Amino acid sequence: MTIEGNKDEAEKCIEIAQLAFTAGNVEKAERFLLKAERLYPTTRAKELLTRVRATPASGTASKSTSSSSDNDDLRKRKTPTHQPQHREYTTEQLEAVRRIKTKCKDYYEILGVTKEATDSDIKKAYKKLALQLHPDKNRAPGAAEAFKAIGNAAAILTDPEKRKQYDIRGDEPAPATHTHQYYARGFESDFTAEELYNMFFAGAFPRGGMDPSHRRRREEPRESPAGLVQLLPVLVLILLSMMSGFFISEPVYSLQHGPKYPIPRETHNLKVPYYVKENFHSDYQGSLRRLEMSIEEEYLVALRHACQRERNYRESLLWKARNFGDAQQHADAQRMRTPSCEKLQQYQR
Repeated sequence: MTIEGNKDEAEKCIEIAQLAFTAGNVEKAERFLLKAERLYPTTRAKELLTRVRATPASGTASKSTSSSSDNDDLRKRKTPTHQPQHREYTTEQLEAVRRIKTKCKDYYEILGVTKEATDSDIKKAYKKLALQLHPDKNRAPGAAEAFKAIGNAAAILTDPEKRKQYDIRGDEPAPATHTHQYYARGFESDFTAEELYNMFFAGAFPRGGMDPSHRRRREEPRESPAGLVQLLPVLVLILLSMMSGFFISEPVYSLQHGPKYPIPRETHNLKVPYYVKENFHSDYQGSLRRLEMSIEEEYLVALRHACQRERNYRESLLWKARNFGDAQQHADAQRMRTPSCEKLQQYQR
């Protein structure tokens, strides 16, 4: 369907929503306004949606005037509705959900941390958001999807290997308007949102709402010794990884300046900057030429990955601009620079 076709369909949805809102059917009005926003976002739909959400939901829709109205009334009397008469969430809770579902373009933004964040920073950010977005505490629409999103982000970014691969490949979570799965291609968490929550909080659940099924899942390992047997391979892997650390020596150089690598140097051929330890001249006995060749190769590989991420990001912006017919966004995306690609071209001349 073309953009203009989307616009016409969105206008029809707005008209239906307006009629439903006038008739007191708030739920139907909100449903059609959300559909209109997905088809073709407009200021009119946003303003009407704000008015609809500020109005308490009616318990039932307007009665039909068709010939089957008597049967409908009889069914309604026999089956009482249980819809809440007021919304059970705050504006802050709804805004927290919307931020994650519509504004965040990667896992770091979902958790509200920078790419330099430590493992401790990521865990603190996750705990804060998990308490705010857990479906037992936050009843806003989309809270469950947002809760899964922060869980998947934390699971990937607290795993050193997965985080490294994620940073290199630069994939983004799929937009919430197209899917409710928040993971980049090849970067899905091995744990469910609830399992990750229990791991971070050591089984502590927020007051006021533990589902009985959650309680049973937590109590099952205590009742069955098989759980300890299942954990044995994991414990063995952890032990082996700790032991391997004693036999692996630290690299003799780093591409980043730091306390362990304070001495700046550069390669003879491409003038690539790198850093070594203070005792480098006395301790390193290998070939300096081969070392600098490997440094240049690692540096160029990192530049290629960074260049690819920049191009992918610019292409995604161009695609969004074309899809929504935003000429200004399209022009901004075309003007966007790719500094890593520019630097890579300098080395390839």
